[in-house]
Amino acid sequence: MKDSPPEPPESAIMIRLKFSIELHYDIAPPGCDFIFSIHAAQTPHQTVVSESLAISQDLQQTLYTDPVTHTRFLRLKANGGALQLRYDATVDLDHYTAQPQDLAEVAIANLPGPVLPYIYPSRYCQSDRLQHLAFKEFGHLPQNYARVQAIRDWVLNRVTFRSNSSTGNTTAVDTLVEEVGVCRDFAHLMIALCRALNIPARFATGIDYGADPVLGPTDFHAYVEVYVGDRWYIFDASGVAIPMGFVRFGTGRDAADSAFATIFGGVIGSAPVIQIQAIPNAQGVLVLPQHVPYALSTDGQLIRN
Repeated sequence: MKDSPPEPPESAIMIRLKFSIELHYDIAPPGCDFIFSIHAAQTPHQTVVSESLAISQDLQQTLYTDPVTHTRFLRLKANGGALQLRYDATVDLDHYTAQPQDLAEVAIANLPGPVLPYIYPSRYCQSDRLQHLAFKEFGHLPQNYARVQAIRDWVLNRVTFRSNSSTGNTTAVDTLVEEVGVCRDFAHLMIALCRALNIPARFATGIDYGADPVLGPTDFHAYVEVYVGDRWYIFDASGVAIPMGFVRFGTGRDAADSAFATIFGGVIGSAPVIQIQAIPNAQGVLVLPQHVPYALSTDGQLIRN
């Protein structure tokens, strides 16, 4: 008798993560503009319990939330000199879970309108150049979650993770050729292959709990969300972290849409200082992120057209 797949955890058992982000810049006079994406997104399955922002300069700031992606953009114009930002937050992750075998790909004609931008090529994800490869490697597979997982596994086996092995100009095609990269490069390649098969895929940024300490201090992390069934599901293309421990900040077509800092002016910056820990949730239970065999989402259901 075939064993039944493991049941997802009870949705009432939430993961609570507490973290801080410190950013340091030296700005050339007379100053420059910044757009930051360092605030945790508020989604149907990711709740910001508390948060605070400290800025060393006395500046006017504007926080805008995209109504579709839930990305929160902080805009400010800084003066010349030193600038420090510190963002602290406590976030509850109450993942939506599903059995992979229940998740089919969605025909283009049935995709919700907000999903449509994520089936096209973009700056770093040239899916139009990878169609032949994608159909050769994955075109014969059933059109469901398992095919997306096969794409993720293919990328993970093809590309080697190596710090400082790419630049801000590295594209999915570059990563395919060079076969090395960091998390954003893995994500771009997986996204491009998915889109080449008409599977909507988007770039997600945030931080994570549970990354391999061999990789160094905690840093920002890029991963992939793919639309199957009726919502966006999480995939870690680089395989260096635990998807259940991802705190989402922003999403977009690729890294051009989702940088943690976009700077307009002369600036010298240092590496971000990020700390994150799991703490007891509202029920007083400490739940640690772990690898699981079922699908995870922090997004809500989208109604098909």
